[in-house]
Amino acid sequence: MVKGKTTVIGFIFTNCPDICPLTTNNMRLVQEKLKSENIEGIEFISLSFDPKHDSPSTLSKFAEIRDLDLSNWCFLTGEQAVIDSLLKRSGVFAVPGDTSVTSDGEEMVFYIHTDRISLIDREGRIRANHFGSKADIDEIVEDIKTLEGSY
Repeated sequence: MVKGKTTVIGFIFTNCPDICPLTTNNMRLVQEKLKSENIEGIEFISLSFDPKHDSPSTLSKFAEIRDLDLSNWCFLTGEQAVIDSLLKRSGVFAVPGDTSVTSDGEEMVFYIHTDRISLIDREGRIRANHFGSKADIDEIVEDIKTLEGSY
């Protein structure tokens, strides 16, 4: 899916009250800016590090509520061991913090985690890291142009 393509990846969990929605919105802004500049072939991934709560249907709803363009953006989850390995290789930390319970008894885990959007080149190497919630959209787009121009 992303092999051979420049990829923008954000690390999220859907119960996040602050950083993750901002990261997702900043990724949307990057996607829109790239489209407005006719830059194509860039893939977007949001990787949930909370597979216990973020099922594929939960991730789909998360994207749907935000009216995201999924033509080149996917939301991924998987086995915890695989996700933990990816996080470690990416230098992203996500550790359970506070846990609360909703009125219907559902457990909600909140994570302390790295605030990051990473740019991955066509060879699968991380080439740049940006704060996800405080991303400079123009800077990310310029980094993508630089990556694309280096091929």
